[in-house]
Amino acid sequence: MIYTKDLSKSYNGTTVLNIEELSIPKGQSFGLVGNNGAGKTTYFSLLLDLIKPTTGNVTNNSVVVHQSEDWKPFTSSFIDESFLIGYLTPDEYFYFIGDLRGQNKADVDTLTSQFEDFFNDEILGKKKYLRDLSKGNQKKVGIVAALIGNPDVIILDEPFANLDPTTQIRLKKILKDLAEKQGVTVLISSHDLMHVTDVCERIVVLEKGDIVKDLETNPTTLKELEAHFASNMTVSQGEE
Repeated sequence: MIYTKDLSKSYNGTTVLNIEELSIPKGQSFGLVGNNGAGKTTYFSLLLDLIKPTTGNVTNNSVVVHQSEDWKPFTSSFIDESFLIGYLTPDEYFYFIGDLRGQNKADVDTLTSQFEDFFNDEILGKKKYLRDLSKGNQKKVGIVAALIGNPDVIILDEPFANLDPTTQIRLKKILKDLAEKQGVTVLISSHDLMHVTDVCERIVVLEKGDIVKDLETNPTTLKELEAHFASNMTVSQGEE
C-alpha cells in the first residue's frame, strides 16, 4: 500500500531522515516511535506532501505522493491542531470535511454519532469554537474528522497526547477496529510505547532519521522497546 524508497530529507546540509526502503501493506496497523528529533513527524509530513523529499519518494497505492494528488481521496490524517479551523464549531468542521470528501450531512451525522462515548458529551451540539476547546477535545475532533469518508489510509501523529486515560482506552479500540475489522491502513507515531504496542501489529524505531528496529508486535515487544531506549539513555549519560 505504502512504499518508501531511498527517501531522505535534509536541511542546510543536515540529514534529518534517511530511509532506504520501507513497505507498509494494506490493512496494517503501523507504529513509528523514536525520541524527539528522530524523524517521525518529518516522515509523516513527506507522506502527506507537506514537505518535499531531498531524494527518493513515497508511493501510496502506486501513486508517487509528491508528483500527484491522486492519493488524497483515499488518505486522511490528523497531525496537529493546525489541521483544524478555529472559527468553526466541531459540528461545522465535521460537515466541512464531509463536503470535501463527498459526504452529506446525514452521512457525517451517522459517523459522528458512533463516537458519543469518545466525545464524552463535550463535542457535538455545544456551539463552542474549535479554538476554545481544550487540547484534548481538539484532538478528539481531529481524529474523528480523519475518519470521515471511509479512507483507506489514516495517518495520526501522537494521537494519545493530551487525552485522559479513559479516552486513550476508547481510542485504542477505535484504531484496532479500523485495521482489524475494516482493513484500513493505520499509521501512528507516538512517544507512548505501551499504547503503540497495544494498537500496532508492527513497530518501526527511528533514530536520528534512520530505521534501527522493525518489529512485529508480540508479548515481549514492549520490554524490547523499553530496553532499547534505556540503553540509549545509558549511552547518552556515558558521553556526558
